Amino acid sequence: MQAPPPETSASLARLADEIRSEAWDLTLAVVGEGLRNDTIPPLARLGRIGQLGDMPTFVSELAEHLHDPRPERLHRGSQLAALVRDHAREREALGFAPRDIVTEFLVLRRVLWRFVRDRSATLEASEVFVLEERLHEVIDRLVTECVVAYFDRATSELAYKARHDALTDLLNHAAFTRELELEIERAKRYGSGVTLVFFDLDDFKELNDSHGHRAGDRALQHVARLLREEIRQSDLAGRMGGDEFAALLVESDQKTGRTFLRRLETRLAELAESDELPVPIGLSAGATRYPDDGEDAETLFALADLRLYEAKRARAA
Repeated sequence: MQAPPPETSASLARLADEIRSEAWDLTLAVVGEGLRNDTIPPLARLGRIGQLGDMPTFVSELAEHLHDPRPERLHRGSQLAALVRDHAREREALGFAPRDIVTEFLVLRRVLWRFVRDRSATLEASEVFVLEERLHEVIDRLVTECVVAYFDRATSELAYKARHDALTDLLNHAAFTRELELEIERAKRYGSGVTLVFFDLDDFKELNDSHGHRAGDRALQHVARLLREEIRQSDLAGRMGGDEFAALLVESDQKTGRTFLRRLETRLAELAESDELPVPIGLSAGATRYPDDGEDAETLFALADLRLYEAKRARAA
């Protein structure tokens, strides 16, 4: 069993109250030390309110822990942990590197310890030990949560980028194919249908050649936006590469693919009439459905690709 924390003496309680009442001045001291010798470079680019950030709240939380050291206050899911994560996210948005954010808390430790040292004559040796232990507990938690928050975000961003196309933000080929495979497995289990719509843009090469690749990229982004707007929340969209796109329509019947394509072609015609694209853009598509046209993703894609080129030949004729 974990031993209960030492009781807080009257002297420690008074010191905690003093730290709480001095939270603003202590934060100003942290900012001053952070600005000195460019210890925390991004601070110099901020106004005073931005420089202070959430530091007064952290000082107050630390004073509370000195007075009443509850373990749950330092848990991963605590209010303090959430506050640190928000602070780290806001600091990153202002141009702080993780090292700068950690340095803020280490400077806070120095400032607080100087504050305590100047008043240590009023404390017993055992009280100084207890105070030091509690102070380090909170600062260590602040630093830990800051580092964990950074790596959580970095890992999440890398995972997202690994699954999404950088230009359109749609699922990339590998991720879309994997989701199609999973949806087919679910459809087999529950006896439902899955429709795959595969299409590319007509005369896209001519658009790139005559108006440049930037115009081509904008066209792809516009098409991706229309595709996202036309699918349901349960459906998925992907860029398969170049000017090729796909939509995965779950719990669909035999008419779903045709209905979806009509809506998409209407939206694309409206876009062509606007000033957002330098030239009109059309599409050629092939649609397949599980279980009518195949039992796996490879078969559905192969047949959809064949139907796409049949549609393209018919359009050219």
